[in-house]
Amino acid sequence: MAVEVKEFLPITQRHEDLGLSDETVLRMYYHLLLSRRLDERCWVLQRQGRVPFHISGIAHEGIGVGAAYALRKGFDIVHPYYRDLALSIALGMKPVEFMLALYGKKGDPHSAARQMPSHFSLRHLNIISGSSPVATQLPQAAGIAFAEILKQKLRPQLEAAGFRVSREMRVVLTSTGEGSTSEGDFHEALNWAGIYRLPLVVLVHNNQYAISVPVWKQMAVKRVADRAAAYGIHGAVADGGNVLEVYQVVKEAVDRARAGEGATLIEAVTYRWTPHSSDDDDRTYRTREEVEQGKLRDPLPRLRDYLYRRSLLTQREEDELEERVRAEVDEAQRQAEEAPYPAPEEALAPVFATEDRSGWWGE
Repeated sequence: MAVEVKEFLPITQRHEDLGLSDETVLRMYYHLLLSRRLDERCWVLQRQGRVPFHISGIAHEGIGVGAAYALRKGFDIVHPYYRDLALSIALGMKPVEFMLALYGKKGDPHSAARQMPSHFSLRHLNIISGSSPVATQLPQAAGIAFAEILKQKLRPQLEAAGFRVSREMRVVLTSTGEGSTSEGDFHEALNWAGIYRLPLVVLVHNNQYAISVPVWKQMAVKRVADRAAAYGIHGAVADGGNVLEVYQVVKEAVDRARAGEGATLIEAVTYRWTPHSSDDDDRTYRTREEVEQGKLRDPLPRLRDYLYRRSLLTQREEDELEERVRAEVDEAQRQAEEAPYPAPEEALAPVFATEDRSGWWGE
């Protein structure tokens, strides 16, 4: 029997109180919608057999978009994980750049069609590629944050040697799922962050499941953020379905980090109501009734409702935005399908250094 789903939780914050303009909050909604429609299209393509694999960020969009708007885009450094489609889109990644990776086509800017999709990497946006083993990005991000501290301490010497060093601290944001907090990499990264007061924000997407393992089977503490105290860093919890609350919590963490006040562990609570990936059958470990209840955290209708209540969006404007977004997704798919596959010999570069670096991606 289907469960009766109550109304989703309304957003109670006011964007003006957070320093956000009407235009900015509408732009946030656009990025939420674009990420959702792109993600949905990827599921369709995979089920049609047109692409081999997809791992979804549906229901995580509020976390990614809220975090992106709290950063200085192109200045701060981001080390994402595989559910960070919305984060990457809101930072400036184009839909076609994701589609090229999904299809494994020539022109994929993330890995030149060498890695599986959702290994986001764009040099001009300071987005750094991760790898498939979960949590490996966390100590790497801590190392990058440590380097930023060293740059500030050694700025006179570096500038005397001809290097350009920003006079303002760059913040490093890395994200991961709550299942990754069981890995040793998580402990090592946060321990390092606490000792050296790193300008680091660790954003944990708690979607309740580490593939098929529920969160209560994997940790004895009530909240992931409770672990922050053990490392001497700040801990905070955000409603991952409320993009404004995520923005507020991440912005506070970013400001602390930039001011030299150290790292923050943020737990953004959401619910993954898609399978873990296109290779997973989530019906083996949870009921459909549970999934329907989990959809109450969906960030898209919650922000849409907020915009309607604040008279910032009308039905006509929403319809026009839907049409625009679907056209963007259609065009990205068209370009990816028409793009050629890389030539086999391209797998040999850039494995070995050569004099001629033309043709390498990202150059």
